[in-house]
Amino acid sequence: MQNQIPLAERMRPKTLDEYVGQTKLVGKGSFLRKAIDDGFVPSMIFWGPPGVGKTSLARVIANTIKLPFYTLSAISSGVKDVREVIENAKKQTFFNSGRPILFIDEIHRFSKSQQDSLLGAVEQGVFTLIGATTENPSFEVISALLSRCQVYVLEPLKEKELIGLLNDAIKKDEQLKSKNIELKETDALLKISGGDARKLYNALDIVVEAEKSSKITITNKKVLHIVQENLSRYDKGGEQHYDIISAFIKSIRGSDPNAAVYWLARMIEGGEDPKFIARRLLISASEDIGLANPTALVMATNCFQAVQMIGYPECEIILSQTTIYLATSPKSNASYMAIKKAKGLVKETGNLPIPLHLRNAPTKLMKELDYGKNYKYAHDYDGNFVDQEFLPDEFKGTSFYEPGNNKREEDLLRFLKSRWKEKYGY
Repeated sequence: MQNQIPLAERMRPKTLDEYVGQTKLVGKGSFLRKAIDDGFVPSMIFWGPPGVGKTSLARVIANTIKLPFYTLSAISSGVKDVREVIENAKKQTFFNSGRPILFIDEIHRFSKSQQDSLLGAVEQGVFTLIGATTENPSFEVISALLSRCQVYVLEPLKEKELIGLLNDAIKKDEQLKSKNIELKETDALLKISGGDARKLYNALDIVVEAEKSSKITITNKKVLHIVQENLSRYDKGGEQHYDIISAFIKSIRGSDPNAAVYWLARMIEGGEDPKFIARRLLISASEDIGLANPTALVMATNCFQAVQMIGYPECEIILSQTTIYLATSPKSNASYMAIKKAKGLVKETGNLPIPLHLRNAPTKLMKELDYGKNYKYAHDYDGNFVDQEFLPDEFKGTSFYEPGNNKREEDLLRFLKSRWKEKYGY
């Protein structure tokens, strides 16, 4: 049983109809679905957390279009491997009308020289490149290559989709359907998965393999007991990658520098990419601290730049300094909540007309249409402020930013009240 193919691999979809999740991306009527059905897809990069179907989607595309499929792992492949695939793809293209697909898993781990070696082949149409990454490609993929690829964001699978995967595995997998399995409770399996289908399958596999009885009843208690005993230690490419970073960020948010440094040490000892840690510190500085201490973002930005310059082992001191600074800073999520609320309203109401007095009027016709008319230039008034409306008429009086309960934002609130009176009275 030790050499059996993992459940996640056995359940890997072969067609779009079998593919679960990402309906916005490949659902009927979507651009990518239409491109696949038409038999022509652009070079692209799938960006999303582990286990959401990046590799599966690349394979489904190749299967659907009936194209040769090459795959490289950024962990184990070098420039020589890339060149070898390019030569093979050129030969394949010569004998076939279709352009082969080259799938590169974890493309963010390719060095600049490795990515440079792909450029010419992508430009010449030797193959269609599909890359998969868990990291923001804007940071990790060279701009020349990124500009030649469409970037698609894949989201964690929803609860309903995950439960569907569990039921399908029990009913359709040759090994599981031969057993008498009752899926009595699913909360623990879903919690462990975190929206990651591979984690979900691995957890189910572990529970089933641990049971020796003819009838297997899966409960939350049983799952937690069996799976927790089998969890692997931290590994930057393994199961606990996102759990560790979650504990790290939550410790900073909770203002516990001791815990934050502990989780930082776990990541450093596990060989985590220091840039990955520094990026998360940047996000935390704005999301969790924000205007309560604007210097936190400056500190985190300098940390990221320093980490890029010096790397391990010296940069661990900088990471520690920044972690402790953020953990001991006052906290505010007011900026995070403001943009979240504003985006929600935009999605709900669409593109409302921009008030005429706020519109740009670079031409005579626009001026004749009253673009910019009655706009009051703030610097022409006392205190560089004048009371006028900047929101669409439908949203007059709507509040997005609500200052947090900290000294810095209390000062900001007093400033807003002095200008806007009851409009920012809260």
